[in-house]
Amino acid sequence: MRSGLPSMGALAVCLLMQHSSGVAVAQESGVGIAAGAATRATAKNNLGAVDGALSLGLTGERRPLYFLHTSDVVDIGFALTPEFNQTVTIQPDGYISLKGAAAVYSAGLTIPELTLAIQAAYRTVLKDPEVTVTLKDFQRPYFIAAGEVTHPGRYELRANTSLAEAIAISGGFTSHARDSRVLLYRRVNGSWELPRTANLKRLLAKGELREDLLLRPGDLIFVPQSTFWKIRNQVPPLNLGFYANPTQF
Repeated sequence: MRSGLPSMGALAVCLLMQHSSGVAVAQESGVGIAAGAATRATAKNNLGAVDGALSLGLTGERRPLYFLHTSDVVDIGFALTPEFNQTVTIQPDGYISLKGAAAVYSAGLTIPELTLAIQAAYRTVLKDPEVTVTLKDFQRPYFIAAGEVTHPGRYELRANTSLAEAIAISGGFTSHARDSRVLLYRRVNGSWELPRTANLKRLLAKGELREDLLLRPGDLIFVPQSTFWKIRNQVPPLNLGFYANPTQF
């Protein structure tokens, strides 16, 4: 046996050590893969959850499509027959009048639904009409402030707006307001719900704005008159002149 070559025993020991090292690496890799899979599964299960609360921005779900209302304006375009292009307004009865086709009921439909309805209406006139419908003008979201606010009226609801912010937008409370009992009315399925009551006096005084209510389009805010002013309005004013000079009678 040449002195430069390792012995069979040494070679066997070396191979055994390499095998053991490979098994350990494989086991570590397997643990890492399993841990990674578990992490991905946890992340998948928690998709859309931030600090335990669901976030619509992370769930992949989009907000509901806009439903058309009366007085909304839509542009209707025809790719192959531009002579039928038109701009129409949804009438008070919910229909739109179409050029060269029957009227189509549109109120309550989404833009994709209206597109299909217009295509169906024009199939009696055109072969496979290619129609594009674009919302041009629509009913802006709004809220109404009434009662003891400085400037009662209807206001556009442009962003997430709380009840306290809506009161500020409408000019704030009057001196006669009962700010401890502000009423919020809301329509659900076309009917008014029982009002929600908010004690804005306490919320603003203690800075507990996290409990403030968020408005929805069409909400009605009513600020009642304080009990003191109600009583004062019901009691007739005293004739102080009689007590000042009774001899005049």
